[in-house]
Amino acid sequence: MAARMKNPTQVLPDAMTGIQNLFKAMHKGGVPQATLELVHLRASQINGCGPCVHGGAESARKAGETDERLFAVAAWRETPFFTDAERAALALAEAATRLSDRPDAVPDAVWDAAADHYTEEQLAAIILMIATTNLFNRLNVTVRAQAGASWS
Repeated sequence: MAARMKNPTQVLPDAMTGIQNLFKAMHKGGVPQATLELVHLRASQINGCGPCVHGGAESARKAGETDERLFAVAAWRETPFFTDAERAALALAEAATRLSDRPDAVPDAVWDAAADHYTEEQLAAIILMIATTNLFNRLNVTVRAQAGASWS
């Protein structure tokens, strides 16, 4: 399958400036890089975004993630490989990505579990990662961007 066009952030480079600022802000939020990468990977898996799953796994490896954990992200509930804090972040990523799957998109139980492990600043960083990932997923899936292509 061929891409329909370049990524819109390459066509309209000013868009990437805003996105880069989001990344700068979220990386100052105090959440371990590996956790942010797991959140990115899980949302991208849900959305079927090949480039983000591929690139996200590479970024997670650079952040110290093991293949064992990366292979298990799609089934994180069924594995012993993730901490309670990571599980809370992954649950939040799933709920905030699948907004139309239930009447209360992000149930209090999911929110409360995340809030038990993360400060408000950290929650803000995780939410920004989820939202930015969903933005990239929608851009890439729409234009049929190919996995393995450059992120720039």
